[in-house]
Amino acid sequence: MPQKSRMEEALSKYNLDITDEEVKEAVKTIIAEKVAENDTLEVKKFLMGSVELTTLKTTDSDESVLAFTERVNQFEEQYPNLPHVATICVYPRFAKVVSETLEIEGVEVACVSGSFPSSQALIEVKTIETGLAVKDGATEIDMVLSVGAFLSGDYETCIDEIQQIKEACGDAKLKVILETGCLKTAQNIKTASILAMYAGADYIKTSTGKLEPAATPEAAYVMCQAIKEYYDQTGIMIGFKPAGGLNSVMDALIYYTIVKEVLGEKWLTNQMFRMGTSRLANLLLSEVIGEEVKFF
Repeated sequence: MPQKSRMEEALSKYNLDITDEEVKEAVKTIIAEKVAENDTLEVKKFLMGSVELTTLKTTDSDESVLAFTERVNQFEEQYPNLPHVATICVYPRFAKVVSETLEIEGVEVACVSGSFPSSQALIEVKTIETGLAVKDGATEIDMVLSVGAFLSGDYETCIDEIQQIKEACGDAKLKVILETGCLKTAQNIKTASILAMYAGADYIKTSTGKLEPAATPEAAYVMCQAIKEYYDQTGIMIGFKPAGGLNSVMDALIYYTIVKEVLGEKWLTNQMFRMGTSRLANLLLSEVIGEEVKFF
């Protein structure tokens, strides 16, 4: 059977009969009834260990990325009783700088790849860029779904690209960014989530952070529902990463609560739940130690 037919068959096993309104109501209820109980020091410490410290600026340079990485090295020395960040996320050209500078065991080196953030490049370019990033030390790859192809109904191209980039990753984990703000509807977000997981994603991620709207609680809820249904169907645990627009500790607590309520405690590890942000690291650290700190 052609790939698209396989995808249609796979999608038929999932509940795609969802509306934006019911998602909004479900999220509203979770926030109103459940977030407050997670507003604790222990949860905030946990969230620090889920941060993917990210620098994806036009002005990034070898020197700035090296200094950025050194702060992570220094963190463990200065705050030995707190969890270190999960990941340093950079452009592929800086993979070598990070991998050669990073001294902290357990911190991953993530690279955005495959013509980030637009994904508008030939697949040969995407796979070569991915392979080079892994060769230079990337242990995780964040790619962007071909959103234009998805919205055109060309699921076959989307699946093929994810599979090829996954192959180029080798042993590195693959995160597929759905760019949920462009997908618009809950049904599209759920369909894209399922497609990405079936094609080989190890994580699904909300956004690049380069377009608005970026991560939203509603998109997170739908993606977590898809992860849960996929797990029920296959027994495979897929990680979740909100990214873009995480501006406050309350934002982090909301995403934590959604994961807890939809997916359960099993997903509340720094491996399965990640947050793509930089500003949040300082905000969480400030709340944990009880005074304003700008460490990172």
